[in-house]
This record gives sequence, structure tokens and C-alpha cells, in this order.
Amino acid sequence: MKLLVFAGRSNVGKSTLFSALFGVRVRKGKRPGTTIKPNQLRAGDVLAVDLPGYGYMKGVSWEYSERVRDFIVHYIENNANSIVLAIQVIDISSFREIVERWESRGEKPIDIEMCEFLNEVCRNVIVAANKADKLDRKELERELGYAREKLRTEVIPISAKRGDVKRLKSRITEVLTKEGVSISFRH
Repeated sequence: MKLLVFAGRSNVGKSTLFSALFGVRVRKGKRPGTTIKPNQLRAGDVLAVDLPGYGYMKGVSWEYSERVRDFIVHYIENNANSIVLAIQVIDISSFREIVERWESRGEKPIDIEMCEFLNEVCRNVIVAANKADKLDRKELERELGYAREKLRTEVIPISAKRGDVKRLKSRITEVLTKEGVSISFRH
């Protein structure tokens, strides 16, 4: 079975996006780190997989957070041959602030590191810039430009909470069709 994987930091809206795309309710919570086991759904010829969030998780130890990150990395590495598309979800409203905070400490930002990893391992990668509705048009264009420059991959603005995922859904279908894989979005 071919895989469509969703990855991203905790609390960026991966599970909300998963629900918006597939019209299903998935376990999710109001605090970071709620999704700890992957949510999976068969959607046509693909198995859509909502991976746990990486990075900050409220109320858990650093060691636990690292175990979750290791799980995600190993899952992607072990399934690389089956992954036809990886969607990395970011919070576009806070992306610049987070990147600059990491870079000011002389560290590689976790979102950039994950995007580079996905591009190394997966054939196709799209970044879903979630929470676009939190920015006005001018701010959004500026932040999308910044994200595209930093991530060096395709970035599509969305608002999963509002169900504004039409452009992403269309692009997913286009990429999978080129891969000879069909997908069905339910609603």
C-alpha cells in the first residue's frame, strides 16, 4: 500500500487538516503532544497517516519528546519506499518567530531540519502553511515568501480549522495522479 504521510510540530493542526481533508473525526486535543499514535485512514489507493507531532509537548519529559521524534524519523525511513507524498504542516503565523529563535541560538530550526529530511527520503514533499487565516493578506504573502525561502520547497497556504484546504487537496490529487495512485477524499 502506498502512503500519504502528514508530519509537523505539535499543535500546528495536522489532525485538524486530516479531518478537513477526509471528513473524519480523529483523536486530537487542545494541548501540544496529544496525538501520540498515528491516525490512519484508507483513502483510495493510499493509506493516509497522521503522524504524532514532534518538538514541544506540554507535560512530558524531554526524553519522551525525543522518543516520539525518533519514532517519526524511523517510521518515515522504514516506509520511504511506500511514501508517495509527505505533507509537512507548519503554523505560518509563528513560523518566522520560531525559525529566528532557533537560529539566534545557533541551532538549525526543527521545521527546516524536518523539511530537509523529508526531501531526502520522500519522492514528493509539500508544505501546508496552516493557520493562514490568522494573518492579513499582506502579512500572509510576506510569511509565505519567508517560508519558501527557508524551506526551499512548495508551500501552500491553508486554514484547516475553517476547512480552507481546496488548493492543497487539488495539489495532492495532482501529485498522486502523476505517481499513478488514486485518492478519495470523503465528505
